[in-house]
Amino acid sequence: MIADRVTDNDSDINQGCITIGRLAPDFAASSTHGVVTMSQFRGKWVLFFSQPGDFTPVSETELISFTQLYQEFVKRNVQLLGITIDSTLADIEWLLDISVRTGMTIPFPLLSDRNAEISNLYNMVNPDRVFEESVRDAFIINPEGRIRAIITYPVSCGRNTYEILRVIDSLQLTDGYNLYTPANWMPGDPVIVPPPHTLEEAMQRTKGESEISANCNSWYLCYKDYNTINNTTQNNNTNSDFSSVQKLKKNKFLSQ
Repeated sequence: MIADRVTDNDSDINQGCITIGRLAPDFAASSTHGVVTMSQFRGKWVLFFSQPGDFTPVSETELISFTQLYQEFVKRNVQLLGITIDSTLADIEWLLDISVRTGMTIPFPLLSDRNAEISNLYNMVNPDRVFEESVRDAFIINPEGRIRAIITYPVSCGRNTYEILRVIDSLQLTDGYNLYTPANWMPGDPVIVPPPHTLEEAMQRTKGESEISANCNSWYLCYKDYNTINNTTQNNNTNSDFSSVQKLKKNKFLSQ
């Protein structure tokens, strides 16, 4: 396995801190799908997530959940990439075991990071040795190779696949239409117009003279109907099944 840092034009990646907005470090690694590099997925969104190890119970439920909703990621042009600290042979054995018991074939690569080079590259290694258990990190990377979101879970808590899809929908909405999403937002719900950046813009909103075509509760909080966004018909067709299932799950959770 070879891991190399990439050179960012802004020279920000060499600061040793992986944060939102920075270029995702490139690497080459062996995987269950052969040699994989991060840069080969330019032009696609990437969900890059770590697993504490093979044959671990919570991690298996995550792989199964990602597989069950794999087509939803495909619709969003998202490449799934998992990474473990085990060997590729151990990763293959784990995926074979899952296949035999469940009939599911995991459709995305699991990368081997035996020397923790990639984990260190992405600051996945906890420097505080008091905590011996690793964590579950997830990086959402845009088609230009920029990190757009970082989500960290404890080893005891499995990721919510629906929430990850919701975050990706929100990020893609922001990239495509420069709109934000409110708390508990789901596809189809009203979205938020970014706040004004000048006093003049704020005054225009207060006087109702703004051209943003939104429903404003105040000068800084303005909502826009999701269905008025350009090409939303196509977006709704893409995400409708996921949105319905997600809302059912939310209603079930709230009724408990």
